[in-house]
Amino acid sequence: MPQYLVLIYGDEQTWESWTEEQERANGEGHVRFQALAGDAILGGKELGRTRTARSVRGHRNGRPVVTDGPFVETKEVLGGYYVIEAADLDAAVALAAHLPEADTDYSGVEVRPVA
Repeated sequence: MPQYLVLIYGDEQTWESWTEEQERANGEGHVRFQALAGDAILGGKELGRTRTARSVRGHRNGRPVVTDGPFVETKEVLGGYYVIEAADLDAAVALAAHLPEADTDYSGVEVRPVA
């Protein structure tokens, strides 16, 4: 069955300003998604904040250039992911639409086929 990467994007400042109740509600949304998706989920994790990230790109004097932070500076950052199986892209999108981040104005979800 085809595999899809479900990328969860959002605004870190919003996430960091959440109350315990908001964090719990978001977590419960993921529990509901996981129950709905069941065995279609092959893996997934929440990612650490971008302030802990390092980017490696290009070379200078034969060595890779390492910089603090994500590759690009944007308001929305990659916050987590799932790897799922679905019959086709439409089915993967329909499943991803159940994520809590798919229904907010501060985040979004991207679904990409795994090559």
